[in-house]
Amino acid sequence: MIITTPTDREILVTKEFAAPRRLVFEAHTRPELLKRWFGPHAWRLEVCEIDLRPGGCWYYLMRGPGGTTMTLRGTYLEIVEPERIVATESNVDCEARAAHESVGTLVFTEHAGRTTLTNTIRWPSKEIRDSVLSSGMRRGLGEGLDRLTELLAATTRAAPR
Repeated sequence: MIITTPTDREILVTKEFAAPRRLVFEAHTRPELLKRWFGPHAWRLEVCEIDLRPGGCWYYLMRGPGGTTMTLRGTYLEIVEPERIVATESNVDCEARAAHESVGTLVFTEHAGRTTLTNTIRWPSKEIRDSVLSSGMRRGLGEGLDRLTELLAATTRAAPR
């Protein structure tokens, strides 16, 4: 996973997976798959509601160590299966960011059976973006993407040939 800051308000996350684009897209849009990988190792995605259409909403409730919860929600702005998802996101539980939506653009690019995922996240200000970067986001996101890598590897091994 590579994380960069291409502008004062953006975070760009890039990760390559040894899996076809369709499968990586489904892992981001099907609740039964998201519950298997989303979030850091010590957290689990307990509630995952997805209305996958422009204008549709999504809602995640994660539970972590000691019963700590994190609630994320947003609205889908654009869906182009299986290549692009644009959605808003708010972290309801983080007072500093609850009122500040980000807009994330996920792009799934396949080449020779491998998929590169780019996630460009735009924040309302540099201060909010920097707050997110210093919050442990890098570790949590990295652990979740590592779990996704394992899920995709297991799924592609189990697929009929």
